[in-house]
Amino acid sequence: MLIEVLKSKIHQAKITQCSINYNGSLGLDEAFTELAGLNEYEKILIANLSNGKRLETYIIIEERNSGIVSLNGAAARLGEIGDKIIILSFGLMNEEEIKSFKPKIVFMDDQNVPSVKA
Repeated sequence: MLIEVLKSKIHQAKITQCSINYNGSLGLDEAFTELAGLNEYEKILIANLSNGKRLETYIIIEERNSGIVSLNGAAARLGEIGDKIIILSFGLMNEEEIKSFKPKIVFMDDQNVPSVKA
């Protein structure tokens, strides 16, 4: 049996941009995606800590070290610049794989400077 488990998490990223007139997605600094083990076009769940809203979308890679965390398209209506969000991705694993698996967790400070916790 396959079980869906947390693969990656970016905790308390601050939204830096919102663009309704965009094709959709979450724009994310390439450095952040690498730290969290996320891929361009990967499906993600976003939980907005500022308003409690949740949404599913996908990742678009933004310029490395730009600090960008951008809600785009319809998602831009579910958050504002300055809101803190949690970005989650999940993967399917069997029960044996789960026993040794640890998700990648990245914590962001108030300036979107990341740190990885083991």
